[in-house]
Amino acid sequence: MPKPKIAALTCILCAAALLAALACVATPAANLMVTVTDLHGRPLSEAVVYATPAAGPAAAPARVPRAMIDQVHKTFVPLVSVIRTGTEVRFPNSDNIRHSIYSFSPAKVFTAKLYSGKEAAPVIFDKPGLVVLGCNIHDQMVAWVVVVDTPYLGKTGADGVAELKELPPGDYQLRTWYPAPTFEPHIDPVHVAAEGAEQRVSLDAASSPLPALQDPGKASP
Repeated sequence: MPKPKIAALTCILCAAALLAALACVATPAANLMVTVTDLHGRPLSEAVVYATPAAGPAAAPARVPRAMIDQVHKTFVPLVSVIRTGTEVRFPNSDNIRHSIYSFSPAKVFTAKLYSGKEAAPVIFDKPGLVVLGCNIHDQMVAWVVVVDTPYLGKTGADGVAELKELPPGDYQLRTWYPAPTFEPHIDPVHVAAEGAEQRVSLDAASSPLPALQDPGKASP
């Protein structure tokens, strides 16, 4: 029979091994499906959707996130972006003419001097909020960048659906926004169960500068 001290040490080592094994088990995660429509039931593409844990902010990313906004035929591509705070955004220029990107938004003020045939210096978006981009040369160019303090983010497709992935089950504040003169996201409390969740949101898009991104084929006035 093992001596008492050896037996006790064996139990401690076994307990430590069990705790280590439990720590290695992946935290269960679920997906949240969000359908966004206008007040007539038409799906809205390019709607920004993001969920913030009710218990507090999500952990900071281990690596610097990266994104890209191109310029094609005097148009920003994409027109609408949603990124996490701290994301480094690249600005290539796929046109054969020069552009000069700028933003005067409080969340990020910057100006990229005239350039073509190469990328402007990347910009780190380090504050949450709405950033409106423009071009000093082409006044018709505009894009919207929503910077958020959560990794659970997305944008709706042509069907008006966005899928937020790998949310730990729990309670969240779901925010939804469609480009408008003001940045006032629609807020819904949402509970995400282990098997996932679905949420429908209706937004008033009448004042949006992006009416062409609605799907009139599914209108039901």
